[in-house]
Amino acid sequence: MKQQKAIVLLSGGLDSATVLAVASRDFDCHAISFDYSQRHVSELQAAERLAQAFQAYHQVIHLDQGVMTNSALTEMTMGVPVDGPTEGIPVTYVPARNTIFLAHALAVAEVQAASDIFIGVNAVDYSGYPDCRPAYIEAFERMANLATRAAIEGHQLKIHAPLIHMSKAEIITTGADLGVDYSMTVSCYQADEQGRACGRCDSCRLRREGFEASGLEDPTRYQ
Repeated sequence: MKQQKAIVLLSGGLDSATVLAVASRDFDCHAISFDYSQRHVSELQAAERLAQAFQAYHQVIHLDQGVMTNSALTEMTMGVPVDGPTEGIPVTYVPARNTIFLAHALAVAEVQAASDIFIGVNAVDYSGYPDCRPAYIEAFERMANLATRAAIEGHQLKIHAPLIHMSKAEIITTGADLGVDYSMTVSCYQADEQGRACGRCDSCRLRREGFEASGLEDPTRYQ
């Protein structure tokens, strides 16, 4: 029986599913998902399926509507880009998303006496989000160890970002080796209520290219 507990941020997408599989090798996992008024709830349903598959406790944290506005992932009036990468930070950036998520995870970690938090950020095949960079993860970990009673009392907290330097193909291969069923995951920025992908947004493009490069069959369900 695993003695150590870890908090895992679980969106229901391909990357977070892989991170849950990685963490599950050594830790008893407490998975956290967020309802932040995103465009669809199918990713939360995917997160629940994944948590069950890896025997992780699953908690959904609800954030007030309006906290993360001005993003194409939370505003139905804003179109999701489908023409490939653009210069600068894209409209799918969600204000302070990883900071808010990690702050909640930090609180849960203290309550659960956990010293490890896992997050699926990636600095290779990513869309230009500033809160997916190694420097950001390192800075948050330093802050966490300055701001918590657990750290001050000698229990240093570690932020794990095991995918941060991987390509999408490497992520998929890693997860497949650990038993991830990627047909359970939802990556699309504008998936429908059944979790079927649009096949045109940046997230769909990166996912499809990752499966092609990995040589593995793509189980994505498309609209």
